[in-house]
Amino acid sequence: MSDSDDTPLTIDDEIVARARIHTREVIDDHGLEIDREALEWTVTTRARRRAGACRWDADRGVATIVLTRQAYEQYAWPAFAGVIRHELVHAWEFQRFGESGHGPRFRKRAAAIDAPRHCQAFAAPRYMLRCLEADCEWQAKRYRASKPVKAPDQYRCGCCGGRYEVEHAASGRRWTTASGFGGAKAAVGDAW
Repeated sequence: MSDSDDTPLTIDDEIVARARIHTREVIDDHGLEIDREALEWTVTTRARRRAGACRWDADRGVATIVLTRQAYEQYAWPAFAGVIRHELVHAWEFQRFGESGHGPRFRKRAAAIDAPRHCQAFAAPRYMLRCLEADCEWQAKRYRASKPVKAPDQYRCGCCGGRYEVEHAASGRRWTTASGFGGAKAAVGDAW
């Protein structure tokens, strides 16, 4: 329950509270120069691949760190704290330089506060794309039914330029055309 009313705290409240506490620790322990008054937090349930993101509103001079609830639920705290540190480096870059990326400046600051460059997967992909060429091992994971998933005949392998197939991970159904996608989706039905 919150102090001001009888509304129970949610998992999102817990995530933001822990993130703010960890932010204070990082600032105190590493001297990371972040204006916490110009830092906002939010939690998403939509993200499937990224555990966090940092968005910059240049007009307001505010960085918003978006954390993914599923990642919080799947990761042990040390891994999730690493995500927070990673996003704090982006916030620091935005506040100081007005831009952020994963270049040398980011890597140097991330190493100084033990922030990982990448996060481990926390959700299984819904689709696998695989090249059909015998000598090509290209494959890609997809979490949503994007255009390359729905109409693979309109796209090519990211490595050799050959054709590829898409597999629905849960059912094992495969297709290479837009009509194949429609057929697989209809066959799987509610389990899609």
